Amino acid sequence: MQLLGRLEIKSKQKIAEFLNQEHVGRVCSIDKDGFPQIIPMNFIFLNDAIYMHSHTRGEKLENIKSNDKVGFEVDRELEFLPSYFTHPTDASQADTLYISVVIKGKGVIVSDKDEKTLALNGLMEKYQPEGRYEKLTRDMEVVNEVAIIKIVPHTMRGKYKIGQHMDKGTRSHIAGKILERNSPTSRETLRIMGFEITESGAKMVDEPNW
Repeated sequence: MQLLGRLEIKSKQKIAEFLNQEHVGRVCSIDKDGFPQIIPMNFIFLNDAIYMHSHTRGEKLENIKSNDKVGFEVDRELEFLPSYFTHPTDASQADTLYISVVIKGKGVIVSDKDEKTLALNGLMEKYQPEGRYEKLTRDMEVVNEVAIIKIVPHTMRGKYKIGQHMDKGTRSHIAGKILERNSPTSRETLRIMGFEITESGAKMVDEPNW
């Protein structure tokens, strides 16, 4: 329990930042036979709610209409830590650094044109930040041609493991191993962990506390 507490994201701002950095989330609804249906979706976290766009017909829409209790999950694997980072032969020492957010809430099919337009423009700003498009207005036909799913969170919990559960010496040792392994994500992982890359290796410059 003590470790779980240290892994919990307590900053709502950090949760919001993470949600709007990630491009894919998974929405879970309950189908007519009582089974969970999980679908990956583009999304925007806006005004304390999740918004997604969809075709106007589909199983997930029917699910939400008949049972508005839904789940939503977003995660990012930062770095796999091989077991040999900490022990030459013990496979149980393998670990993963990650960030995740899990939401339980109410699913709504948005009908208000202003809210639909707000969500669609929010999605465009997130996924096409360079612009080069005409902002949508409530009178455009496209607003009627898509469905907008809204999730109003009942609970929203985030977890992160970026080395904060380790003492400084162990964290620095792991950071050095991450830099040495040089995976495609290593430099970004080290930045999130609070390290910068110097000529002499990974140097701790911050102790992130979310």
